[in-house]
Amino acid sequence: QVQLVESGGGLVQAGGSLRLSCAASGSGFNTNRMGWFRQAPGKQRELVATITSGFGKTYGDSVRGRFTIFRDNLMRTVSLQMSSLKPEDTAVYYCNALTPAGMAYWGKGTLVTVSS
Repeated sequence: QVQLVESGGGLVQAGGSLRLSCAASGSGFNTNRMGWFRQAPGKQRELVATITSGFGKTYGDSVRGRFTIFRDNLMRTVSLQMSSLKPEDTAVYYCNALTPAGMAYWGKGTLVTVSS
C-alpha cells in the first residue's frame, strides 16, 4: 500500500514558477515509477511527467522544456518544478505511483491556478 500527499499548489501569475512536492509512505518507493498528472475542468487527466526508479524521465508535450521532475529516494519525495507557467497549466495536479506489479496509487491532488 502506498499513500501519497501533494503540496505546493496555489495561485501564480503567468510566466511565474511553482514547485510541487509529493510525500510518499508505504513500501517500495525506490522501485516505483513516480509521476505527476493533471486534470483541468472539463478535460481528461493527462500526463505531466514521470520518473522511473532508474531516474529516466518522461514529459508531456505541453510541458517539456518548462517543467522538471525530481525524486529523492532518501526522503521518499517526488517534486515538480514548474517554470514559465501559462494559464492553460491551470489544473488539479495529482501525484502517482506505479509499482513494478502494475498497481497504481494516486494522491488527492493539489490545485494550481495560473492567472493571465
